[in-house]
Amino acid sequence: MRKIAVTTAALLLFSAILAGCGSSLIKEEKNSEAAQSDIITVGFSQLGAESDWRNTNTASMQEALTPENGFNLVYKNGQQKQANQITAVRMFIQQEVDYIVLAPATETGWESVLTEARDADIPVILVDRRVDVADKSLYSCWVGSDFELESKKMTAWLKAFTERRNISPENLHIVNIQGTPGSTAQIGRTRGLANAARENGWDLMAEVSGDFTENKGREVMAALLKGYDNINVVYCENDNMAIGAIDALESAGKHIGQNIMNGDVMVVSFDGVNEKSREYCREGKISCIAECNPLHGPRVQALIEALENGETPEKFNYVDEGLFSSVSSVKKVVVDGTEYTIQEP
Repeated sequence: MRKIAVTTAALLLFSAILAGCGSSLIKEEKNSEAAQSDIITVGFSQLGAESDWRNTNTASMQEALTPENGFNLVYKNGQQKQANQITAVRMFIQQEVDYIVLAPATETGWESVLTEARDADIPVILVDRRVDVADKSLYSCWVGSDFELESKKMTAWLKAFTERRNISPENLHIVNIQGTPGSTAQIGRTRGLANAARENGWDLMAEVSGDFTENKGREVMAALLKGYDNINVVYCENDNMAIGAIDALESAGKHIGQNIMNGDVMVVSFDGVNEKSREYCREGKISCIAECNPLHGPRVQALIEALENGETPEKFNYVDEGLFSSVSSVKKVVVDGTEYTIQEP
């Protein structure tokens, strides 16, 4: 935890004599030490920079955990590799940081390093994605999105859209371009679609990972078009993959829109951070976006301050999110008894 540098009285006196400023120097040095002791050092292991959402999330952390707010942030980019993140967490432990903030690449494989952090008495706060560990005391708390709820809202919108257009469930031929396999976002968004397809009788033809990147989304969509000639709904688990998929669809001569019974391919997506995706949503190229809020920095700051004050925050802290669409036929959806009004993108 925070270490206060100790300077001996003899050294202070010697320095004061050399400087010729006596007790004023001692006072300045003590004030400097006190200021340093108030700084909270946070090690932040971000999983990477694979998307606009991720970059916005990183910026939010960097803007909140500043020296002006009383923090020293040590940032490490994991480059989408869990091994890099584990190395970063161990480095934070060696540096004796006060808190570790972890955005894990995948859910499994964290028991050992989180046990090391707990043994070092360093609280761990998870952001965005979760970890699958038997002992939940290995981390203090988590802040992020309910990814399966995001999917429920999206599939409720899709169901409402088809009902208003009198489209039979069996006429929906869906492919899912998934996020990074094993990540919390991928698990929740995939599960939500799979459940809705089964409940509604939709034709869910394929689930293929696009790793949350635009290039992989483009590549996967091009391959899916070669394997299936009746795709009319593309469910992309983030905006960057949707942008790549749209590029591949247009390159293949497909028309993107909502008239799916007459040859259009409809694209839906998640996040709502990328300005290009918002523009596409306004144009109708992306029919609906389920919001995923990346601004976790102030929330993490508040959680750390609560822990500093000896409080016990809620274990799971969810952010509020909505739906964006310019399709006028659907104004609102109801999920698990809660009504969500569709917002303009």
